[in-house]
Amino acid sequence: MNIVILAGLLITFATGLPVLLQILKNHPRGLIILFFAEAWERFSYYGMRGLLVFFLTQHFLFDDARAGSTYGSYTSLVYLLPLLGGILADRFIGTRKAVAFGALLLVAGHGMMAYEGRESTQTLTYAGQSYEIQAEGRGAARDVGIVVDGQKYAFGGGEGGGLAITDLPASAPLPQTLAPGSYQLTTDTDQLGLNVFYLALSLIIMGVGFLKPNISTIVGQLYPQGDPRRDSGFTLYYYGINLGSFWAAILCGYLGQNFGWQYGFGLAGLGMAAGFVVFVLGKKHLLGKAEPHNPELLKKPFIGPLNREWLIYIGGILGVIPVYFLIQNNAIVGTALSLSTVASLAFIAWIVAVACKTWAERQRMMLAVVLIVGAVIFWTLFEQAGSSLNLFADRNVDLTLFPQAVQAFGLTFGTPAQLAAAGLQPGAGWIDTTMTSSQTQSFNSGFILIFAPIFAALWAGLGRRKMDPDPTMKFGLGLLQVGLGFMVVVWGAGMANSAFQMPIILLGLLYMLHTTGELFVSPVGLSEITKLSLPAVVSFMMAVWFLASSIAQFVGGIIAGFAGTETVGGEVLDPGLALRTSLDVFEKLGWAGIAAGVVFILLSFVIKGWSNGANDASNHPGPTLTDGGKEDGNIAAPQTSTPG
Repeated sequence: MNIVILAGLLITFATGLPVLLQILKNHPRGLIILFFAEAWERFSYYGMRGLLVFFLTQHFLFDDARAGSTYGSYTSLVYLLPLLGGILADRFIGTRKAVAFGALLLVAGHGMMAYEGRESTQTLTYAGQSYEIQAEGRGAARDVGIVVDGQKYAFGGGEGGGLAITDLPASAPLPQTLAPGSYQLTTDTDQLGLNVFYLALSLIIMGVGFLKPNISTIVGQLYPQGDPRRDSGFTLYYYGINLGSFWAAILCGYLGQNFGWQYGFGLAGLGMAAGFVVFVLGKKHLLGKAEPHNPELLKKPFIGPLNREWLIYIGGILGVIPVYFLIQNNAIVGTALSLSTVASLAFIAWIVAVACKTWAERQRMMLAVVLIVGAVIFWTLFEQAGSSLNLFADRNVDLTLFPQAVQAFGLTFGTPAQLAAAGLQPGAGWIDTTMTSSQTQSFNSGFILIFAPIFAALWAGLGRRKMDPDPTMKFGLGLLQVGLGFMVVVWGAGMANSAFQMPIILLGLLYMLHTTGELFVSPVGLSEITKLSLPAVVSFMMAVWFLASSIAQFVGGIIAGFAGTETVGGEVLDPGLALRTSLDVFEKLGWAGIAAGVVFILLSFVIKGWSNGANDASNHPGPTLTDGGKEDGNIAAPQTSTPG
């Protein structure tokens, strides 16, 4: 039994039961369906995301800058496309149909990710002669060397740069140290495998575009405006999101780096298929709150025999083609992102100036924009997890959980190498303490499983006592924590060992602070957007909330490139330089987060009244949502009056 899997089981059982009881006892039945559907969807997404940067750098042999920009393009498009999916759901097909269609695209995309293709190879050319860079394995077991005269030699960074070959004989046709610029690297890539990879990512991007904003919107639709259970419900729903991502990092990371990329990606695809089944079977528990506003118009022929619904589905599939080209062009993604941002802000300005009929409505919409700006800053820092922090864990963190094999309580703890060194044989009582770098992605979601129920109870308790901090204050505190998380590893730089690796406990503390910061921002932001937005544009505003993440992902991908270092055959030449470069970038991010947090805390005292009672149930006399509450079997969302 792997120790990370064992710890995952213990955390899940300890935290999952009270969450399940809270949902079943105090919340609409539809929440449990959305909880499990989103858990499986996040399992697929984070299972693939946790392996992605390693797949790019070790399988396709992308350098760090290209891997960072590709990762940034992919993740920014993942959060940009919900703008389209939110609008189409609002105006035409309804949130349930949008989620189901998105899930099918995701199943197809994740299924294609299981195809690896041929591993890329690299050749070093020096003085007109070519030498093969031979790489085998993945993660910590990866073995990379240069083949000279039929013999494989290890290499590393030379003094002052370049490449130094270990134990190369004096009679070899090239020197032991190759100066910077004296050699060239050529990469031979399987184009079919790369094209299948990009197509798979494109299907996933389009699928998330239809699914992501709308499943969160359905959660909001289950509660009447002003319902005090809403914040608690979103936090419990957020537990489900992270239950999926927690097990994705543990299982997909374990399989992908130990047995083969296709096993990790394939398991992620199976998770998405399970999410689709759960959502379809649980339709009745959504109480008709996620159906199209005008089903008759949707079914009416629009172009020839095709109605609007089928045109949207066909358009979604054809839309995969431009996404396929966009994901390979980071600059074009940046331009598209800029245009989408300008268009969204212009539309929000029109909503504030024209659609909002009262000053209270305008202030609520403006508060929503302030929170979205805070989200951009927060996620830019936080989302280094899948790129620069993932590579940092692989290269500059000591993933050894025990210094040597130990026996206790009738069990043996240690890695296979530690057991061999101690002369111990693995048996039925062996707990394998091997941890892969991608499994460190489970830290964030694992901490959320522990803290989410506590925060849900905290917000509910403070709300009953009218002591709940306003959302801007919560965002400020969240930004402070994400900044301090980076400073933990910066301040702990002196604890690095001779291999330039830092203790894993520091990475764990970083993720713990990032997690508590996230719980001040993400579920609160999701809930506030549904409460502050005008009912007619709530899905659009939810999509803009994800647009904030898209901007952050794009900028974060660029930042991750700055944290990168030179690699050959996917292997870092100079671990010391890699550590210094990463810590320099993390220090800048840390101080930026702390400064932004202070600004938001001060701002909260100025704009704390802009919610105008959006969190007060007494100001929203709309209908109460119950399990039996349907009107003609077809209600898209509860309509409530807004105070003048």
